[in-house]
Amino acid sequence: MRSRNLSVLLVEDSRVLAERLRETLLSVPGVRLAGTVDSEADAVAALQSGAVDVVLLDLHLRQGTGFGVLRAMPASQAGRVVVIVLTNYDLAEYRRAAAALGVRHFLDKMRDFDRLPALLQQIGADGDPADGLN
Repeated sequence: MRSRNLSVLLVEDSRVLAERLRETLLSVPGVRLAGTVDSEADAVAALQSGAVDVVLLDLHLRQGTGFGVLRAMPASQAGRVVVIVLTNYDLAEYRRAAAALGVRHFLDKMRDFDRLPALLQQIGADGDPADGLN
């Protein structure tokens, strides 16, 4: 089975973590970083201006929230773009709200960071495995 290339938009307000995530993303074969933004408005603008396959999304941003980004995603991207939430706030109510907004993968920054490369490879190879909210 052949892996497809993935364009990833990184939405993260911590500069240190954004740099670590950039390094991690670029180490995954077939992953291209479409951009890195740190606010809701910049994320929405990036989504409206370019096609991405995956959004790696923090919930608490410099200005705005990841939930605001999810609510503003263009309808044309809703079923096509895979959203991976990566947050320090692994709360049941956040998981439910994210799932209701179409998020299929919800990862804890501390516990699940190392799962990210394998998840991206699986998305590239098989499409979206949709097991992140279990």
